Amino acid sequence: MIKYELKCRECEHQFEGWFADSAAYDEQSAAGELLCPVCAGADVGKAIMAPNIAVRREGATPSRAQMAAELRRMLMAVRRQVEENCDYVGDAFAEEARRIHAGEAEERGIFGEATADEADDLREEGIEVVAIPWLPRSDA
Repeated sequence: MIKYELKCRECEHQFEGWFADSAAYDEQSAAGELLCPVCAGADVGKAIMAPNIAVRREGATPSRAQMAAELRRMLMAVRRQVEENCDYVGDAFAEEARRIHAGEAEERGIFGEATADEADDLREEGIEVVAIPWLPRSDA
């Protein structure tokens, strides 16, 4: 695993991204699959970062595999919380978010699919939305 500091060129948000290797980053970047977690913008690139200098101390620092496993565990916990506490509205997410915002539908947590443009439009209308990395339930 390799960690890169990434930066959204649209909102200037910096965040980290984990990739199997540098080729995986290059492929996802070329395909436009890297999205900012704040604004869902697709204009994301590597930020300037300090090199990672490994210091060998037994048990002091978790391995990359351990960190990746913990990150996966946390993202799966987020998925469980969302699924247990919010209503799935599928590709009608933007429409239902607007209805809730306008008071035309019951106020509640919802989740579903929206394009980056739909998410941008919702934010411009003052409706808070967050893109969550949605992991599959298993590696199988």
